[in-house]
Amino acid sequence: MTLVLRTTDRTAEPTPVLPVLPAGTDPLLQLQYETQPATGPGATRCLSHPHELAFGGIPATCSACRARRDWLLINHGRHVWIRCRCSNQWLEPEISRAHFDTLIDSPDVTTYPGVEQCLVALGFDGAFAGIYLE
Repeated sequence: MTLVLRTTDRTAEPTPVLPVLPAGTDPLLQLQYETQPATGPGATRCLSHPHELAFGGIPATCSACRARRDWLLINHGRHVWIRCRCSNQWLEPEISRAHFDTLIDSPDVTTYPGVEQCLVALGFDGAFAGIYLE
């Protein structure tokens, strides 16, 4: 599965290649490897952010549905995207990876097999468009 994040600018970074264990590896080691959460610079992390976001005193607003809160922040590499419940998504240069790391304050982390599964599980696939969930 190739990760493609929709943004308003059409630049794309190459998708990092994950290491593959050699054939004949112990099945328990393979399972342990596959169930580890993604880490490192190539990992994609998602964070639900129910509150408003403001950049330079200007609140973030979805250009598609005009929502002003209840966001999903997606971090991949040094970039952070904001995604709305209506499935509109944009690159936000005002949020750095360091700022994203400071927003993660919960010890409860759920790992999903991919970004699409995360979007569906958290309700950011467009199914809850126009609804604020709390």
